[in-house]
Amino acid sequence: LNIEAHENRVGPETEKIYDDEFFEKLDGIANALDNVEARTYVDRRCVYYRKPLLESGTLGTKGNVQVVIPYLTESYSSSQDPPGFLERTLSNQGNQPLETLETLKTNLLDKRPSSFEDCVTWARLLWQDLFSNTIAQLLFNFPRDHVTSTGSDFWSGTKRCPHPLQFDVEDTTHLEFISAASNLRAECYGIPQCRNLSKISEIVQSVVVPPFVPRSGVRIDVTEAEAQARSAAPMTDTSRLEKLQKALRSFSNTSTLHINVIEFEKDDDTNFHMDFITTASNLRAENYEIPPADRLKSKLIAGKIIPAIATTTSLVAGLVCLELLKLVQGHKKLELFKNAYVDLALPFTSFYEPVAPIKSKYYDTEFSLWDRFELTGPMTLQGLIDYFKDSLKLNVTMLSQDVSMLYAFFMPEAKRKERLVMSLKDLVEVVNKRKIPPHVKVLVFDVCCSDEHDKDVDVPYIRYVLEPAK
Repeated sequence: LNIEAHENRVGPETEKIYDDEFFEKLDGIANALDNVEARTYVDRRCVYYRKPLLESGTLGTKGNVQVVIPYLTESYSSSQDPPGFLERTLSNQGNQPLETLETLKTNLLDKRPSSFEDCVTWARLLWQDLFSNTIAQLLFNFPRDHVTSTGSDFWSGTKRCPHPLQFDVEDTTHLEFISAASNLRAECYGIPQCRNLSKISEIVQSVVVPPFVPRSGVRIDVTEAEAQARSAAPMTDTSRLEKLQKALRSFSNTSTLHINVIEFEKDDDTNFHMDFITTASNLRAENYEIPPADRLKSKLIAGKIIPAIATTTSLVAGLVCLELLKLVQGHKKLELFKNAYVDLALPFTSFYEPVAPIKSKYYDTEFSLWDRFELTGPMTLQGLIDYFKDSLKLNVTMLSQDVSMLYAFFMPEAKRKERLVMSLKDLVEVVNKRKIPPHVKVLVFDVCCSDEHDKDVDVPYIRYVLEPAK
């Protein structure tokens, strides 16, 4: 038994490693991935390379096994589970469009940092706003002894009465929040980061924090219905909107504005992501006198991780091995394979036949997701159109590669004539404005066609080999 371990992320960014040669040498793939994005990516690669896939996963006491076999079954991505996590939560922040626009301008333009000191200042004021001023404003609107219209206490039952925090540079959680927030902001704006807590402590103590002044007329939504109604309300403050439009038009220095997007990564302990989430959530918990959570628990919650159970994993691994034996034995009948779903907490076990792929048709030719047109270069765009016309009796109306439109019947005539004589390789490079990487030997084209009666028909994609095999 020879095992070669890799620690690379599975995705488009590693296709130089997991290229055509890598996949074409495989007899099949068994998945044990921890997120849907990676699962669907590997599923697409298996469909493209026509490799069998044994897809499996666990979620606490639940487990599933899905068998994907070329031409015999549907793919993993052919069906989807309903969403399992809440995507939106309510807050007492401004949620009207105009308030959002004003906040956007303030954060992106007016308060753009030019140094790490600016980032620390922003983080300190953010701390004050989130964990002190917002709570103080809430208590100004709804004091501890506030009663509802029915005479009952407002702060009762599930509504905990919060208290504002006082910033203390000696408090580790307070300082670590400042460190994480300021470093994340610095990363966004391409400013050198600082990991020296002593230096950050010195800077933060010099920040001037304006005293809290309660605002009258602030509306705080008590129920979800109130929040939804207010967010759907039209923008009626014309003067504020005109002032904002004028301010944006006068800001001409946007060419120097470069902002980096940060993708959340919970498993890197050096990127400040979990530092920010852990400290921010614990500070909010302190507002409401809720017990804090350690870094590990915060990571489990933030990453939506449910701990694996050995018995579930063992059962699912065994079921995968049963299907693997059938593949090795070369069975070709759909009814011999079994998908499985288990829940050991009930207990419940279900076995069912995989679903056959959906078939489509043009003229008398049937095809599924496993089919495609195979073409080998070099070939011009006109040559491809002629091939479809003469060999398949299909009229090419549009041709695209990834997100780039290469040809369309509605293009200006001059552009169409220019592109028709170009080789497909040159056309892709010209439209994408970059060379095709050396490791790419095959291109995938999406094509739209009509039949001899000018009716749109569904057709497979095109697999285009750049150069013939030597």
